[in-house]
Amino acid sequence: MNKDLRRRASNKAFARMSMLLRTIEQNKKDILESNHDGIITTEQMYVVLRSNETELKVWEYITKLIETDEE
Repeated sequence: MNKDLRRRASNKAFARMSMLLRTIEQNKKDILESNHDGIITTEQMYVVLRSNETELKVWEYITKLIETDEE
């Protein structure tokens, strides 16, 4: 992979992980404060949280692959 492409891919992956980290923190806050306005249940909020945590792990793996890719 050329350096420019690797840099762009890495930037996108890190940006996505940053957004997921913020989302996960907000999910946790919403659960603790019961701040989901009764639209969805607390159990459903936990499902959303677990899904976002899994998504973060996937992006961490993708980032690792990008960073260790040799040209």
